[in-house]
Parts: sequence; structure tokens; C-alpha cells
Amino acid sequence: MKSKQNTLYVASVAKGLRLLQAFDEGHTELSLGELAQRSGLDKSATQRLANTLHMEGMLDKDPDTRRFRPSHAWLQLAYAYYWSDPLVGQAMPKLIDLSQDLGETINLAELSGDHIVYVSRLPCKRTYFAATVIGRRLPALSTSAGRAMLSTFPENERKHAVENWPIKRFTPSTTTDRVKIREKVEQAVVDGFAISTGQMILNEIGIATPITSHDGRAYAAVQCSVSAHTYTQEKIEKDLLPKLQDAANSISPSFQLNRENHTKPPVGS
Repeated sequence: MKSKQNTLYVASVAKGLRLLQAFDEGHTELSLGELAQRSGLDKSATQRLANTLHMEGMLDKDPDTRRFRPSHAWLQLAYAYYWSDPLVGQAMPKLIDLSQDLGETINLAELSGDHIVYVSRLPCKRTYFAATVIGRRLPALSTSAGRAMLSTFPENERKHAVENWPIKRFTPSTTTDRVKIREKVEQAVVDGFAISTGQMILNEIGIATPITSHDGRAYAAVQCSVSAHTYTQEKIEKDLLPKLQDAANSISPSFQLNRENHTKPPVGS
């Protein structure tokens, strides 16, 4: 709980994290003024925190422009994350086989609150750079992977999510009508998979199948991106979907075991 009443909450650490979170794909280098504006911190605090993070190796600082950017330390943190997430290592052989078999872009997505995060991405020859970078975070309701995962949740939770989770327009085709999104999610409940068209990129179709845990919920999904110029829904369901489902189903048992191991209370608790 983020509260002044919580004695375990360290406000200075939280402010430092807010500063780091100011960086994203559209803001890769920032001045002190820009950091202050994006983080909501005053300039004095921003200056102290930014220079501390620079001295600790978390931010690089251009000696001429004095602008800050993420350092290689961020990659070290990502490296540590991958070793801590057993699903990635267990899923990778299956994803590589699927990518080579289909010749299309394959992603492993995980649910992160009301967003999804791509934790593994295997591009095809036609994939552009932005679609190869791991760590991209997107509103779950706007993605096939998010809808596929949400479809495994109880009805009341699905309803709450559709009504309250954020939506962002990425293309003229991005669906912002929550009634239509709910229809797509409920269709995924029936089908066991989700398909979206033009939500992130025009003329791109996303197909996702959930990776379920022991309780039937999905916290991850296998997703494939293809061109709408090449694939029809019928061709997707005939040529791609069975292989995506096989991959997701083959990952599920290991995912279930690891999730159970990670959620067991410590001995003596």
C-alpha cells in the first residue's frame, strides 16, 4: 500500500523510481527540466535524484548536453529478471520451434496488472525493429494476448476489467468501444483464443492462446502476429491456430508446477 501511514514505504526510493519511469520509447534522453516535468517532482529533488542515479550507474549523462539516458545497468536488471522468471526459459524451446515452423513473429506475453508485457519475442524476416524489443508494455484490452488471458478469468472479473482497465488508441482501427471489447473477450471465452485486427498496427492480425495455470487462469499467452494481406480468419484457424494451441498447452504443465512452487507459503509461516 502506497501510504504515508505504511512504515515500510520509503518515499525517497519511490521518487527515484518515478524518475526512472520517466524514460520510455518516446523519451530516451531527458534534461533535468524534462525529468521534473515527466516525473512530477520539483527541480531540486529531480537534480539530486538524477545525479545520485548517475553516480550509482543507473543513468548515463552526456557531458556536453547534460541530458540523461538509461545506462547498461538496466540491461543487467533485465538479465536478472529473466533468470527469476522460470516460464521464459521453459517456454523458449517451444517458441523457437513454433517460430521456425510458422515463419511468423511469435511473442510470449505476461499479464502485468491491467497491461501485458512482451517478455520474449521471436521476429520473422518482415518484423520491424519496435516489434523485436522485449519489455514493451501495452493495455491488455487492446491486445489479443490480453483478451485471451482475460477470457480465462471469472465473469465478474472480466466485467470489471472491461469497464475499468485502460484503453489506448494506436491506429484508426483500435477498438475503444468497451461494449465491443467485451464482446471480443466473451467470444474468446467460447473459442479459447483471441484474434484482433489493426489494434497496434494497421493491417496486422494478432492471434493469442492462453497459457493456463493450475487454477484455470492464464497469466501468460503465446501470441503470433501476421499480415492481414496474407491471412484470412479461415486460414489463421486452419494453419496457425492449432500449432499455437499445441505450443501453449505444452507449456502449461510446467507453468502450473512453477506457479504452485512460487506461491507455496514458506515453511513455518
